[in-house]
Amino acid sequence: MKKKQVGPTSHPALNNTPPTQVQQHNTTNDNISLPSPPPPLLDPSLPPYSHKENQHTKHPNSKNRVKTKTNPKPSPPIPSSQFPISLPPSTQPTRVSKTPTKTPKSPLNFDFAIDAFSELWANSTKKTMMPSSSSCSSTSSAFLLSLLLLLSVPVLFLLGPRLLPPKTLPSIPSSDETSDLALFRRAILASNSSSASATSLRLPHRRPPKIAFLFLTNTPLHFAPLWERFFHNQSHLFNVYVHADPSLKPPLPPSFSSPSFAGRFIPSKPTQRASPTLISAARRLLAFALLDDPSNAYFALVSQTCIPLHSFDFAYRSLFSRPRRSYIEIVADDPGLYTRYIARGDDVMLPEVPFDRFRVGSQFFALTRKHAVMVVRDRRLWKKFRMPCLRKMRDSCYPEEHYFPTLLDMQDPNGCTGYTLTRVNWTDSVEGHPHMYKPDEVKPELIWELRKSNSSYSYLFARKFAPECLDPLMQIADSVILKD
Repeated sequence: MKKKQVGPTSHPALNNTPPTQVQQHNTTNDNISLPSPPPPLLDPSLPPYSHKENQHTKHPNSKNRVKTKTNPKPSPPIPSSQFPISLPPSTQPTRVSKTPTKTPKSPLNFDFAIDAFSELWANSTKKTMMPSSSSCSSTSSAFLLSLLLLLSVPVLFLLGPRLLPPKTLPSIPSSDETSDLALFRRAILASNSSSASATSLRLPHRRPPKIAFLFLTNTPLHFAPLWERFFHNQSHLFNVYVHADPSLKPPLPPSFSSPSFAGRFIPSKPTQRASPTLISAARRLLAFALLDDPSNAYFALVSQTCIPLHSFDFAYRSLFSRPRRSYIEIVADDPGLYTRYIARGDDVMLPEVPFDRFRVGSQFFALTRKHAVMVVRDRRLWKKFRMPCLRKMRDSCYPEEHYFPTLLDMQDPNGCTGYTLTRVNWTDSVEGHPHMYKPDEVKPELIWELRKSNSSYSYLFARKFAPECLDPLMQIADSVILKD
Protein backbone atom coordinates (compact mmCIF):
# COMPACT_ATOMS: atom_id res chain seq x y z
CA MET A 1 0.00 0.00 0.00
CA LYS A 2 1.41 3.34 -1.02
CA LYS A 3 1.95 5.96 1.59
CA LYS A 4 0.16 9.15 0.97
CA GLN A 5 2.63 11.98 0.34
CA VAL A 6 2.06 14.89 2.53
CA GLY A 7 3.65 18.24 1.59
CA PRO A 8 4.01 21.36 3.52
CA THR A 9 0.35 22.25 2.89
CA SER A 10 -1.12 18.78 2.52
CA HIS A 11 -2.39 18.56 6.07
CA PRO A 12 -6.13 18.73 5.87
CA ALA A 13 -6.52 20.79 8.96
CA LEU A 14 -4.05 23.39 7.77
CA ASN A 15 -5.57 23.54 4.33
CA ASN A 16 -9.06 23.98 5.73
CA THR A 17 -8.04 26.96 7.88
CA PRO A 18 -8.39 30.15 5.92
CA PRO A 19 -5.90 32.94 6.55
CA THR A 20 -8.59 35.35 7.52
CA GLN A 21 -9.56 33.13 10.36
CA VAL A 22 -6.10 33.41 11.90
CA GLN A 23 -6.17 37.11 11.62
CA GLN A 24 -9.57 37.14 13.21
CA HIS A 25 -8.26 35.21 16.15
CA ASN A 26 -5.62 37.83 16.73
CA THR A 27 -7.96 40.77 16.55
CA THR A 28 -11.41 39.81 17.76
CA ASN A 29 -11.10 39.70 21.49
CA ASP A 30 -8.47 42.35 22.25
CA ASN A 31 -9.70 42.76 25.78
CA ILE A 32 -9.01 39.16 26.67
CA SER A 33 -5.43 38.17 27.50
CA LEU A 34 -3.83 35.13 29.04
CA PRO A 35 -0.53 34.57 30.75
CA SER A 36 2.21 33.12 28.65
CA PRO A 37 2.03 29.30 28.73
CA PRO A 38 5.16 27.18 28.51
CA PRO A 39 7.02 27.31 25.19
CA PRO A 40 5.80 25.00 22.37
CA LEU A 41 7.08 21.46 22.33
CA LEU A 42 10.03 20.93 20.07
CA ASP A 43 9.10 17.37 19.12
CA PRO A 44 5.95 17.39 16.89
CA SER A 45 5.42 13.67 17.42
CA LEU A 46 4.50 14.27 21.09
CA PRO A 47 1.06 15.43 22.11
CA PRO A 48 0.63 19.10 22.93
CA TYR A 49 0.90 20.47 26.44
CA SER A 50 -2.05 19.59 28.65
CA HIS A 51 -3.01 20.17 32.26
CA LYS A 52 -1.82 17.67 34.85
CA GLU A 53 -5.37 16.51 35.30
CA ASN A 54 -5.57 15.62 31.59
CA GLN A 55 -1.93 14.63 31.09
CA HIS A 56 -3.01 11.05 30.08
CA THR A 57 -5.55 12.28 27.52
CA LYS A 58 -4.31 11.90 23.96
CA HIS A 59 -4.73 14.53 21.38
CA PRO A 60 -7.57 13.57 19.04
CA ASN A 61 -5.44 13.99 15.94
CA SER A 62 -2.26 12.47 17.33
CA LYS A 63 -2.47 9.58 14.87
CA ASN A 64 -2.54 11.82 11.88
CA ARG A 65 0.36 14.06 13.05
CA VAL A 66 3.27 14.12 10.68
CA LYS A 67 6.50 16.06 10.62
CA THR A 68 5.73 19.22 8.77
CA LYS A 69 7.41 22.58 8.58
CA THR A 70 4.66 25.02 9.19
CA ASN A 71 4.47 28.46 10.63
CA PRO A 72 3.12 28.33 14.18
CA LYS A 73 -0.35 29.80 14.57
CA PRO A 74 -1.83 31.04 17.82
CA SER A 75 -4.63 29.11 19.45
CA PRO A 76 -8.05 30.69 19.55
CA PRO A 77 -8.64 32.82 22.65
CA ILE A 78 -11.12 31.92 25.30
CA PRO A 79 -14.49 33.61 24.75
CA SER A 80 -15.17 36.60 26.85
CA SER A 81 -18.21 34.95 28.35
CA GLN A 82 -15.99 32.37 29.99
CA PHE A 83 -13.26 34.74 31.13
CA PRO A 84 -14.65 38.24 31.43
CA ILE A 85 -11.61 39.70 33.25
CA SER A 86 -9.15 41.64 31.06
CA LEU A 87 -5.40 41.55 31.78
CA PRO A 88 -2.70 43.92 30.65
CA PRO A 89 -1.51 43.63 27.05
CA SER A 90 1.90 42.46 28.28
CA THR A 91 0.33 39.16 29.25
CA GLN A 92 -1.13 38.43 25.80
CA PRO A 93 -0.84 34.72 24.97
CA THR A 94 2.04 33.75 22.74
CA ARG A 95 1.41 30.03 22.57
CA VAL A 96 0.88 28.73 19.09
CA SER A 97 -0.77 25.51 18.09
CA LYS A 98 0.53 22.93 15.64
CA THR A 99 -2.98 21.58 14.95
CA PRO A 100 -6.05 23.15 13.43
CA THR A 101 -8.33 21.88 16.15
CA LYS A 102 -9.63 24.23 18.69
CA THR A 103 -8.01 24.20 22.14
CA PRO A 104 -10.26 22.28 24.53
CA LYS A 105 -11.83 24.28 27.24
CA SER A 106 -9.64 22.83 29.96
CA PRO A 107 -9.34 24.36 33.37
CA LEU A 108 -5.59 24.99 32.74
CA ASN A 109 -5.88 28.41 31.20
CA PHE A 110 -8.48 29.54 33.62
CA ASP A 111 -6.54 28.47 36.72
CA PHE A 112 -3.32 29.94 35.39
CA ALA A 113 -5.02 33.22 34.63
CA ILE A 114 -6.65 33.30 38.03
CA ASP A 115 -3.26 32.78 39.70
CA ALA A 116 -1.67 35.54 37.64
CA PHE A 117 -4.53 37.89 38.33
CA SER A 118 -4.35 37.16 42.05
CA GLU A 119 -0.66 37.95 42.09
CA LEU A 120 -1.20 41.19 40.21
CA TRP A 121 -4.04 42.11 42.51
CA ALA A 122 -1.94 41.43 45.59
CA ASN A 123 0.91 43.58 44.27
CA SER A 124 -1.41 46.44 43.41
CA THR A 125 -3.05 46.17 46.83
CA LYS A 126 0.31 46.47 48.55
CA LYS A 127 1.13 49.57 46.57
CA THR A 128 -2.25 51.20 47.23
CA MET A 129 -2.71 50.08 50.82
CA MET A 130 0.75 50.99 52.15
CA PRO A 131 1.67 54.45 50.89
CA SER A 132 2.22 55.72 54.43
CA SER A 133 4.83 53.01 55.18
CA SER A 134 7.16 54.03 52.33
CA SER A 135 6.68 57.70 53.07
CA CYS A 136 7.43 57.05 56.73
CA SER A 137 10.59 55.14 55.84
CA SER A 138 11.80 57.92 53.55
CA THR A 139 10.99 60.54 56.19
CA SER A 140 12.83 58.58 58.88
CA SER A 141 15.84 58.13 56.58
CA ALA A 142 16.02 61.88 55.92
CA PHE A 143 15.69 62.61 59.64
CA LEU A 144 18.44 60.12 60.47
CA LEU A 145 20.75 61.62 57.85
CA SER A 146 20.19 65.13 59.19
CA LEU A 147 20.87 63.94 62.72
CA LEU A 148 24.14 62.31 61.67
CA LEU A 149 25.25 65.50 59.90
CA LEU A 150 24.51 67.55 63.00
CA LEU A 151 26.42 65.14 65.21
CA SER A 152 29.41 65.10 62.86
CA VAL A 153 30.05 68.85 63.29
CA PRO A 154 31.22 68.73 66.93
CA VAL A 155 33.05 65.46 66.28
CA LEU A 156 35.05 67.05 63.47
CA PHE A 157 35.64 70.12 65.63
CA LEU A 158 37.07 67.99 68.44
CA LEU A 159 38.98 65.40 66.42
CA GLY A 160 40.05 67.59 63.51
CA PRO A 161 43.14 69.07 65.20
CA ARG A 162 44.27 65.57 66.18
CA LEU A 163 43.70 64.03 62.75
CA LEU A 164 45.18 66.86 60.69
CA PRO A 165 48.87 67.73 60.99
CA PRO A 166 49.39 70.97 62.93
CA LYS A 167 50.75 74.03 61.18
CA THR A 168 54.36 74.64 62.17
CA LEU A 169 57.05 77.18 61.51
CA PRO A 170 59.76 76.35 58.95
CA SER A 171 62.13 73.58 59.96
CA ILE A 172 65.83 73.08 59.29
CA PRO A 173 66.51 71.70 55.78
CA SER A 174 67.84 68.15 55.66
CA SER A 175 70.85 69.23 53.60
CA ASP A 176 71.93 71.62 56.38
CA GLU A 177 71.60 68.86 58.96
CA THR A 178 73.73 66.49 56.88
CA SER A 179 76.59 68.94 56.42
CA ASP A 180 76.48 69.94 60.09
CA LEU A 181 76.72 66.32 61.23
CA ALA A 182 79.84 65.83 59.14
CA LEU A 183 81.36 68.98 60.63
CA PHE A 184 80.49 67.95 64.19
CA ARG A 185 82.06 64.51 63.73
CA ARG A 186 85.33 66.08 62.60
CA ALA A 187 85.29 68.48 65.56
CA ILE A 188 84.68 65.62 68.02
CA LEU A 189 87.47 63.51 66.54
CA ALA A 190 89.85 66.47 66.61
CA SER A 191 88.98 67.18 70.23
CA ASN A 192 89.52 63.56 71.21
CA SER A 193 92.83 63.38 69.39
CA SER A 194 93.96 66.67 70.92
CA SER A 195 92.95 65.69 74.43
CA ALA A 196 96.62 66.00 75.17
CA SER A 197 96.00 69.75 75.13
CA ALA A 198 94.58 69.39 78.60
CA THR A 199 97.84 67.88 79.78
CA SER A 200 99.89 70.29 77.73
CA LEU A 201 98.51 73.11 79.84
CA ARG A 202 100.54 71.66 82.70
CA LEU A 203 103.78 71.69 80.69
CA PRO A 204 106.24 74.60 81.09
CA HIS A 205 106.34 75.33 77.35
CA ARG A 206 102.60 75.21 76.83
CA ARG A 207 100.89 77.88 74.80
CA PRO A 208 98.60 80.26 76.69
CA PRO A 209 94.88 79.49 76.52
CA LYS A 210 92.82 81.60 74.21
CA ILE A 211 89.31 83.03 74.10
CA ALA A 212 87.31 82.23 70.97
CA PHE A 213 84.93 85.10 70.21
CA LEU A 214 81.95 83.75 68.26
CA PHE A 215 80.04 86.47 66.41
CA LEU A 216 76.57 85.42 65.39
CA THR A 217 75.12 88.12 63.14
CA ASN A 218 72.47 88.72 60.52
CA THR A 219 73.36 92.38 60.00
CA PRO A 220 76.69 94.10 59.30
CA LEU A 221 79.19 94.31 62.15
CA HIS A 222 78.71 97.98 62.84
CA PHE A 223 80.80 97.87 66.03
CA ALA A 224 83.81 96.16 64.42
CA PRO A 225 85.96 99.33 64.94
CA LEU A 226 85.24 99.24 68.67
CA TRP A 227 86.05 95.53 68.88
CA GLU A 228 89.21 96.08 66.89
CA ARG A 229 90.38 98.54 69.51
CA PHE A 230 89.41 96.02 72.19
CA PHE A 231 91.59 93.30 70.51
CA HIS A 232 94.57 95.58 69.96
CA ASN A 233 97.92 93.89 70.65
CA GLN A 234 96.27 90.72 71.98
CA SER A 235 96.33 88.49 68.90
CA HIS A 236 98.11 85.64 70.74
CA LEU A 237 95.28 85.38 73.29
CA PHE A 238 92.14 85.25 71.15
CA ASN A 239 90.55 84.08 67.90
CA VAL A 240 87.55 85.49 66.06
CA TYR A 241 84.92 83.43 64.21
CA VAL A 242 82.00 85.07 62.42
CA HIS A 243 78.79 83.37 61.29
CA ALA A 244 77.10 85.95 59.05
CA ASP A 245 73.85 85.32 57.23
CA PRO A 246 74.59 84.39 53.56
CA SER A 247 72.38 87.23 52.37
CA LEU A 248 74.49 89.74 54.29
CA LYS A 249 76.73 91.76 51.93
CA PRO A 250 79.04 93.23 53.03
CA PRO A 251 79.29 91.90 56.62
CA LEU A 252 81.72 94.62 57.64
CA PRO A 253 81.18 98.39 57.54
CA PRO A 254 82.23 99.99 54.23
CA SER A 255 85.76 101.34 53.95
CA PHE A 256 86.86 99.50 57.07
CA SER A 257 89.72 97.02 57.18
CA SER A 258 90.05 94.94 60.34
CA PRO A 259 92.92 92.51 60.80
CA SER A 260 91.04 90.75 63.60
CA PHE A 261 87.99 89.98 61.40
CA ALA A 262 89.71 89.48 58.05
CA GLY A 263 89.39 85.88 56.88
CA ARG A 264 87.51 84.82 60.01
CA PHE A 265 84.13 84.16 58.38
CA ILE A 266 83.01 80.53 58.48
CA PRO A 267 80.63 78.86 55.96
CA SER A 268 77.21 79.92 57.14
CA LYS A 269 73.56 79.12 56.56
CA PRO A 270 70.43 81.28 56.79
CA THR A 271 69.07 81.99 60.26
CA GLN A 272 65.79 83.36 61.45
CA ARG A 273 64.09 84.17 64.70
CA ALA A 274 61.79 81.66 66.44
CA SER A 275 63.53 78.70 64.82
CA PRO A 276 66.28 76.23 65.75
CA THR A 277 68.51 77.72 63.03
CA LEU A 278 70.06 80.00 65.65
CA ILE A 279 71.05 76.92 67.66
CA SER A 280 72.58 75.36 64.56
CA ALA A 281 74.58 78.52 63.86
CA ALA A 282 75.98 78.59 67.41
CA ARG A 283 76.90 74.89 67.25
CA ARG A 284 78.55 75.53 63.89
CA LEU A 285 80.67 78.28 65.40
CA LEU A 286 81.68 76.02 68.28
CA ALA A 287 82.68 73.21 65.90
CA PHE A 288 84.86 75.48 63.75
CA ALA A 289 86.52 76.94 66.82
CA LEU A 290 87.24 73.46 68.17
CA LEU A 291 88.77 72.40 64.87
CA ASP A 292 90.74 75.57 64.27
CA ASP A 293 92.84 75.91 67.40
CA PRO A 294 93.30 73.46 70.28
CA SER A 295 94.32 76.41 72.44
CA ASN A 296 90.80 77.79 72.46
CA ALA A 297 89.77 77.26 76.08
CA TYR A 298 86.75 79.58 76.36
CA PHE A 299 84.06 80.16 73.73
CA ALA A 300 82.18 83.46 74.10
CA LEU A 301 79.10 83.92 71.95
CA VAL A 302 78.25 87.56 71.11
CA SER A 303 76.04 89.33 68.57
CA GLN A 304 76.40 92.29 66.26
CA THR A 305 74.71 94.53 68.87
CA CYS A 306 77.13 93.60 71.68
CA ILE A 307 79.91 95.86 72.94
CA PRO A 308 82.72 95.26 75.45
CA LEU A 309 82.42 96.87 78.89
CA HIS A 310 86.06 96.35 79.98
CA SER A 311 89.48 96.05 78.47
CA PHE A 312 90.70 92.77 77.02
CA ASP A 313 93.12 92.29 79.93
CA PHE A 314 90.30 92.58 82.44
CA ALA A 315 88.12 90.10 80.57
CA TYR A 316 90.95 87.60 80.17
CA ARG A 317 91.88 87.72 83.84
CA SER A 318 88.23 87.35 84.87
CA LEU A 319 87.89 84.11 82.94
CA PHE A 320 91.17 82.38 83.67
CA SER A 321 91.82 83.48 87.22
CA ARG A 322 88.85 81.50 88.47
CA PRO A 323 88.05 77.78 88.35
CA ARG A 324 87.05 76.71 84.85
CA ARG A 325 83.30 76.91 84.72
CA SER A 326 80.87 77.86 81.99
CA TYR A 327 79.16 81.21 82.30
CA ILE A 328 75.65 80.52 81.11
CA GLU A 329 72.33 81.66 82.54
CA ILE A 330 70.12 78.79 83.79
CA VAL A 331 66.65 79.62 85.14
CA ALA A 332 64.15 77.00 86.36
CA ASP A 333 61.32 79.18 87.75
CA ASP A 334 60.48 81.52 84.90
CA PRO A 335 56.72 82.40 84.90
CA GLY A 336 56.28 81.58 81.22
CA LEU A 337 58.35 78.41 81.27
CA TYR A 338 55.47 75.97 80.65
CA THR A 339 54.16 77.96 77.69
CA ARG A 340 57.60 77.76 76.13
CA TYR A 341 57.81 74.06 76.96
CA ILE A 342 54.69 73.24 74.91
CA ALA A 343 55.62 75.52 72.01
CA ARG A 344 56.15 72.43 69.80
CA GLY A 345 53.18 70.51 71.22
CA ASP A 346 51.93 69.22 74.54
CA ASP A 347 54.05 66.06 74.82
CA VAL A 348 56.58 66.56 72.04
CA MET A 349 59.57 67.02 74.35
CA LEU A 350 58.95 63.74 76.18
CA PRO A 351 60.57 61.50 77.21
CA GLU A 352 63.99 63.07 76.65
CA VAL A 353 63.11 66.43 78.23
CA PRO A 354 60.54 66.29 81.03
CA PHE A 355 59.15 69.61 82.14
CA ASP A 356 60.95 69.58 85.49
CA ARG A 357 64.29 69.49 83.64
CA PHE A 358 63.39 72.22 81.14
CA ARG A 359 65.40 75.43 81.59
CA VAL A 360 65.62 78.92 80.11
CA GLY A 361 68.45 81.45 79.89
CA SER A 362 70.28 83.92 77.72
CA GLN A 363 71.70 82.51 74.51
CA PHE A 364 74.94 84.48 74.96
CA PHE A 365 77.38 82.46 76.99
CA ALA A 366 81.07 81.75 77.65
CA LEU A 367 81.57 77.96 77.62
CA THR A 368 84.59 75.93 78.59
CA ARG A 369 86.10 73.60 76.00
CA LYS A 370 84.64 70.61 77.79
CA HIS A 371 81.13 71.98 77.46
CA ALA A 372 81.71 73.11 73.87
CA VAL A 373 82.52 69.51 72.94
CA MET A 374 79.47 68.36 74.91
CA VAL A 375 77.20 70.67 72.88
CA VAL A 376 78.64 69.58 69.53
CA ARG A 377 78.41 65.89 70.44
CA ASP A 378 74.79 66.00 71.57
CA ARG A 379 72.20 64.13 69.50
CA ARG A 380 69.64 63.07 72.07
CA LEU A 381 68.26 66.48 73.05
CA TRP A 382 68.91 68.03 69.68
CA LYS A 383 66.34 65.78 67.97
CA LYS A 384 63.73 67.41 70.21
CA PHE A 385 64.87 71.02 70.04
CA ARG A 386 65.34 70.89 66.28
CA MET A 387 61.61 70.35 65.81
CA PRO A 388 59.79 73.49 64.62
CA CYS A 389 57.35 75.31 66.87
CA LEU A 390 53.66 75.57 66.18
CA ARG A 391 52.58 78.69 64.34
CA LYS A 392 50.11 79.58 67.06
CA MET A 393 52.98 79.45 69.60
CA ARG A 394 55.30 81.78 67.71
CA ASP A 395 55.41 84.29 70.57
CA SER A 396 56.67 81.57 72.93
CA CYS A 397 59.21 80.01 70.58
CA TYR A 398 62.82 80.81 71.57
CA PRO A 399 64.74 77.55 71.07
CA GLU A 400 68.17 79.19 71.42
CA GLU A 401 67.25 80.32 74.95
CA HIS A 402 66.34 76.76 76.04
CA TYR A 403 68.61 74.28 74.33
CA PHE A 404 71.96 75.28 75.87
CA PRO A 405 70.73 75.84 79.47
CA THR A 406 68.69 72.60 79.42
CA LEU A 407 71.50 70.48 77.94
CA LEU A 408 74.25 71.70 80.29
CA ASP A 409 72.00 71.63 83.36
CA MET A 410 71.09 68.00 82.61
CA GLN A 411 74.64 66.83 81.87
CA ASP A 412 76.90 68.96 84.09
CA PRO A 413 75.06 71.37 86.37
CA ASN A 414 78.02 71.74 88.74
CA GLY A 415 80.23 72.90 85.88
CA CYS A 416 78.04 75.95 85.20
CA THR A 417 77.79 79.19 87.13
CA GLY A 418 74.12 79.71 86.31
CA TYR A 419 74.62 83.32 85.17
CA THR A 420 75.85 85.06 82.04
CA LEU A 421 78.55 87.70 81.55
CA THR A 422 76.48 89.67 79.00
CA ARG A 423 74.27 92.43 80.40
CA VAL A 424 70.87 93.10 78.83
CA ASN A 425 68.02 95.42 79.78
CA TRP A 426 64.54 93.83 79.75
CA THR A 427 62.71 96.65 81.51
CA ASP A 428 60.90 97.87 78.39
CA SER A 429 61.13 94.96 75.97
CA VAL A 430 59.10 95.05 72.77
CA GLU A 431 57.89 91.83 71.07
CA GLY A 432 60.51 89.74 72.84
CA HIS A 433 63.35 92.15 72.13
CA PRO A 434 65.21 93.86 74.98
CA HIS A 435 65.74 97.55 75.24
CA MET A 436 67.95 99.01 72.50
CA TYR A 437 70.13 101.90 73.56
CA LYS A 438 70.13 105.03 71.41
CA PRO A 439 73.03 107.49 70.84
CA ASP A 440 71.71 110.01 73.34
CA GLU A 441 71.87 107.34 76.09
CA VAL A 442 75.55 106.54 75.56
CA LYS A 443 77.40 108.18 78.47
CA PRO A 444 80.10 107.09 80.93
CA GLU A 445 77.42 106.60 83.58
CA LEU A 446 75.69 104.04 81.38
CA ILE A 447 78.89 102.00 81.00
CA TRP A 448 79.52 102.02 84.73
CA GLU A 449 75.95 100.99 85.44
CA LEU A 450 76.02 98.15 82.94
CA ARG A 451 79.14 96.67 84.54
CA LYS A 452 77.43 96.13 87.87
CA SER A 453 75.85 92.84 88.83
CA ASN A 454 74.03 91.44 91.85
CA SER A 455 77.07 89.38 92.77
CA SER A 456 80.82 89.85 93.09
CA TYR A 457 81.48 89.43 89.40
CA SER A 458 81.29 92.17 86.78
CA TYR A 459 79.61 91.97 83.42
CA LEU A 460 82.08 91.84 80.52
CA PHE A 461 79.72 92.62 77.60
CA ALA A 462 76.41 94.39 77.04
CA ARG A 463 73.64 94.57 74.45
CA LYS A 464 71.62 95.94 72.62
CA PHE A 465 73.05 99.06 71.04
CA ALA A 466 71.77 100.70 67.89
CA PRO A 467 74.24 101.04 64.98
CA GLU A 468 74.12 104.82 65.40
CA CYS A 469 75.81 104.46 68.80
CA LEU A 470 79.23 103.76 67.24
CA ASP A 471 80.42 107.36 67.22
CA PRO A 472 79.57 108.20 70.87
CA LEU A 473 81.00 104.83 71.96
CA MET A 474 84.26 105.45 70.14
CA GLN A 475 84.54 108.83 71.87
CA ILE A 476 84.54 107.24 75.32
CA ALA A 477 86.31 103.99 74.35
CA ASP A 478 89.77 104.83 75.67
CA SER A 479 88.70 106.98 78.60
CA VAL A 480 85.86 104.83 79.95
CA ILE A 481 85.22 101.49 78.24
CA LEU A 482 88.77 100.18 77.94
CA LYS A 483 90.01 101.81 81.14
CA ASP A 484 89.90 99.60 84.20
